[in-house]
Amino acid sequence: MRLKVEIEFQRGVLIARLAGELDHHTSDQVRAQLDEAIIRRQCEHLVLNFKDLQFMDSSGLGVILGRYKLLKQKNGKMAVCDATPAVYRLLEMSGLFKIMTCYENEEVALSGMEVVS
Repeated sequence: MRLKVEIEFQRGVLIARLAGELDHHTSDQVRAQLDEAIIRRQCEHLVLNFKDLQFMDSSGLGVILGRYKLLKQKNGKMAVCDATPAVYRLLEMSGLFKIMTCYENEEVALSGMEVVS
């Protein structure tokens, strides 16, 4: 299965909805799409929605950490939401939740990040 990335801007936040598999085959594509959207829109905040993400490996973790570092340099915030149980477990085991929060859904993520529209 391939990966589909849907990008939307809401309340000044880039929201990326990922569906499929984020692995070594698709990580470069996602990295390029997110970087382009962040730079083009001068975006400082990012929510990654993993509701339809069925699989992620260490390459996916690298994509997440790279975007986190990029946004941190801009004093931005980043969060994930709607993670499936398997993806949530990988994120938890990696220690990612020490630097960002996983929210129940996009609405809660936007409110939890305290991003002003």
